[in-house]
Amino acid sequence: MRLRIERTDWPRPGLYLTNTPRPNCGDCGGHGVQEWDYGDDAGEYAGTDWAYCACWNPNGRWLFLPLPRKPLPRSGPDPWASDEPPF
Repeated sequence: MRLRIERTDWPRPGLYLTNTPRPNCGDCGGHGVQEWDYGDDAGEYAGTDWAYCACWNPNGRWLFLPLPRKPLPRSGPDPWASDEPPF
């Protein structure tokens, strides 16, 4: 396994240990996916298809350190605010 630390907001904010593709893979060249172009019946370009390479599992990640979520915006006045002096 080739692990790295990644900050992600999904499925929850946190630092994740993530598996990475093998850098010297002969099939994908270290990108983790294999791509190929395909054409229609007339031989024109119709798109690109891709598949994950066997050297990498994109679902191989584990939560290392959870991070706090952003607070939701409040509507209305601040309940702790007042015009009185502090003492």
